Amino acid sequence: MQQLFEPALIGMFAIAVAIAVTLLFVNAPYGRYLRGGWGPPINARAGWMIMETPAVVTIAVLFATGRQGIVETVFLMLWQSHYLYRTYVFPLRLKHPRPMPLLVPLMAVVFNIWNGFLNGAWLFHLGPQRSTEWLLSAPFIAGTVLFFAGMFINRQSDRIIMNLRSPGETGYKVPRGGFYRFVTMPSYFGEFVQWLGFALATWSLAGLSFAVFTAANLFPRALANHRWYRETFPDYPKERRAVIPFIL
Repeated sequence: MQQLFEPALIGMFAIAVAIAVTLLFVNAPYGRYLRGGWGPPINARAGWMIMETPAVVTIAVLFATGRQGIVETVFLMLWQSHYLYRTYVFPLRLKHPRPMPLLVPLMAVVFNIWNGFLNGAWLFHLGPQRSTEWLLSAPFIAGTVLFFAGMFINRQSDRIIMNLRSPGETGYKVPRGGFYRFVTMPSYFGEFVQWLGFALATWSLAGLSFAVFTAANLFPRALANHRWYRETFPDYPKERRAVIPFIL
């Protein structure tokens, strides 16, 4: 496992850079940027469940086959508190899901196995075994606060978007309220804050690689969405940033 872990970790950082550069020029083909050439379209709810399930399963398998102390159990619960919602609750709450091309969930499956392996292998097999004193440490407390703050922002933003249209209404509208006061894509900001908090709480390069990849994947898309809103709505709030309040 150690021999596989190190190149996989380096590869995660490297692919994050490549993804960020690519997405600055090519929009990921789902949502408003859906287009042909990426495989047959599939139901979005099914697509979300297909692509996120490996994140739930991979880390659970590594936990079951590795250390299962109190701290490791807490790490697992943090991870699953995000992924069980994102995999099985969020898709069912979608009111007007657009189809997604098959290649998108297939690529996400690869990433989620890779990322689940990195974090699960380090936390439950290769990394240092932490005593319960770690749960009172500054990195764990600060990281956990960040994690749940990011989760709150992410889910609040989901609720606002899901309730944006009245029954029977179509088309795009400008979302307001919550962290939409500050940024165009608060759900992306919240997710980044979550995984930055997880990296801090676990004090691991595996967790940091996930946070870096999250930024690399979501920030360019946030910039694209920000440009789209500004071009589409002449009265779009000028004070909003794309993804990081007051900064980006």
